[in-house]
Amino acid sequence: MSHSRFGTFATNLMAYCLSEAAAKASRLLVVVAVARILDASAIGIAAVALATSDILKSLTENGVGQRIVAAPAAEFEATCATARKIFRVWCLGLFALQLVVGGVIGLVQHDPLPFLLIAVLAGEYLFMPAGLVQCALAMRQGKMRQTATIAAGQTVGANTMTALLVLVLPGPMALVLPRLLAAPIWTIAMRRLAPWRPAPGVQGAPLRPFFSYGWAVLGVELVKALRFQADKLIVGMLLGTEALGIYFMAFNAGLGLANSFSQAFSIVLFPHLCTAADHRVALRQALALSLGLITPAVVLQALLAPVYVPLLLGPGWADISGIVSVLCLAAVPGIVWTAAAQWLRANDQPRRELSVTVALTAALIANTMLMAPLGLSAIAWGYLVVATVVQVAAALAALAPTFANAPARKV
Repeated sequence: MSHSRFGTFATNLMAYCLSEAAAKASRLLVVVAVARILDASAIGIAAVALATSDILKSLTENGVGQRIVAAPAAEFEATCATARKIFRVWCLGLFALQLVVGGVIGLVQHDPLPFLLIAVLAGEYLFMPAGLVQCALAMRQGKMRQTATIAAGQTVGANTMTALLVLVLPGPMALVLPRLLAAPIWTIAMRRLAPWRPAPGVQGAPLRPFFSYGWAVLGVELVKALRFQADKLIVGMLLGTEALGIYFMAFNAGLGLANSFSQAFSIVLFPHLCTAADHRVALRQALALSLGLITPAVVLQALLAPVYVPLLLGPGWADISGIVSVLCLAAVPGIVWTAAAQWLRANDQPRRELSVTVALTAALIANTMLMAPLGLSAIAWGYLVVATVVQVAAALAALAPTFANAPARKV
């Protein structure tokens, strides 16, 4: 990989890391306001709605945008035309599905509030289709710093509104409504960043390549969302909403914060690998840079948790600092597996990524169920051990044959 290309990757990675840092800094406003104003039960109710919404929202990651990024120049317009139609139908379907799921949860709990919260969150799908093609186009054009800024702007806007709403309208709705109110920020900004309209007379690309590639990507993202949310739902069922509220705050202050940098890495790495002349060199250098930047930050965050948790959340939350420290460290093996997973996607092997993601999710769910009787600290330690063993082993298994042979083909 040339120095200029590596420099571009490093710049893009820093841009997304700064974007995540800005988003998480604004998230601290929410954490501080929520911890000092809402009780654990109210947080737990909102956590159920947010977890349900996040699981369903993972279905938007269906591989269609990545087909646009990797499409050959001759197939670009046809790919975009078909992608636009898929995005519209898909998002409307997800909107309806989330309403149905919210209705079922409301009926099971004999409470209309969960349905109302989940229905509000479903409104995001009505704004997304108008900007999804443009977002993929911007990444294809290398405008990663701009897309990072837009993502940060949307998140910071939502978090700022949440902090204000918690003060004036305390309750679970204050944690949910800002997501809907901030949705137009992303759509409008993406359409301005990478303007695109279907070219007249262009026939859409065949649907089969989208489905053959996308079903595995879709499965990965769905299972990944289950991985991040299932433990919270299990904690709520086995230990109650108060314990869920405590675990929700610990997870967001720990792994939720550290894991955002892993997400930034995955966003930047995929288009980088798609355009790299030598995949192996590109991956090796990108992984070394990312571990070198993110690991010290994660370790520092874990060490400082006993200081910043009671300082930010209040003395009453000091007992969760140990859980926060442990969950922080789980982000490091996540970086290693993220590199392997994006490598597999860029080389048209998302099915292997899906298999590992299913295994990891099943192992983490089993850990939560087995450790729940021992308390939240035991769940956190089990999470760290399971995540480390499975992700590092899977990454070594995926990458070792590749580095021993010639580079695999691109998507």
